[in-house]
Amino acid sequence: MEKETDERFTAIEMKLAYMEDFVSQIQQVAVEQTRTIENLKKEVKLMSDKIREMSDAMEGDIPNRKPPHY
Repeated sequence: MEKETDERFTAIEMKLAYMEDFVSQIQQVAVEQTRTIENLKKEVKLMSDKIREMSDAMEGDIPNRKPPHY
């Protein structure tokens, strides 16, 4: 009976070790994804600002009139 209990404890400990490793890997992926998302947000803001600047600069060149199909 004691041998069976020891085997069960060993199996549980092994499963726990695998689960701890898996959780650690998931945490690393989550941290990397958070960094990537933050970088992408910065890039989107820069691009949005640049497009806004270009649009403002071109606004004076484009006449404010209705297109021919109206």
